[in-house]
Amino acid sequence: MNMAPLFLSIKLASVTTVILIVLGAPLSWWLSQSRSRWQPVVQAIVAMPIVLPPTVLGFYLLVVLGPHGAIGSWWVQLTGDTLTFSFVGLVIASCLYSLPFAVQPMQNAFESLSRKNLEAAWTLGASKLDAFLSVAVPLSIRGFVSAAVLSFAHTLGEFGVVLMVGGNIPGETRVVSIAIYDHVETLDYAAANQLSLVLIVFAFVALFGMFLINRRWQSR
Repeated sequence: MNMAPLFLSIKLASVTTVILIVLGAPLSWWLSQSRSRWQPVVQAIVAMPIVLPPTVLGFYLLVVLGPHGAIGSWWVQLTGDTLTFSFVGLVIASCLYSLPFAVQPMQNAFESLSRKNLEAAWTLGASKLDAFLSVAVPLSIRGFVSAAVLSFAHTLGEFGVVLMVGGNIPGETRVVSIAIYDHVETLDYAAANQLSLVLIVFAFVALFGMFLINRRWQSR
């Protein structure tokens, strides 16, 4: 069994998860605390990848990230390479597609915080940033764990978006979901079954671990 697509998928999921946690935490905090009239609009935009067909998101990303697109043309001028059919393009597409799976768990965790903890930090002279980093984040660690697990697992199983944006380039954009599809097309069911079983086992272990950790924290 060729493990290169699996390793590439793990690399993609790892990079995507780190980016989503770093960028998604401030966004989740704002969504949980804001009373702006724009908050529901932003929340709807963040959640759209859950209901949009992956090929729809992939198509528009292909247009925007392509060599003649608004972002893609700038990238070509800067680096000489295209964003589409590249690992960097896959990372951008994966971050957008998995965004709600990172933001929503962290937002829910922030919303469940007691306001008294933050007010106590402010009373002691902590800035809003200090209170966020030293109080809100540690008390919301369960949300961060859930966000990381769901983002990683969701990215690992992507198909439609990565196929539209990255294509099927061995060693560059041929992730495990596309490799499974290729094996099925060539009637190599044994190889497809092996890769599929790896994903099934990983998904179960990741979710089981997340639920187990959350249950133990709840019992404290």
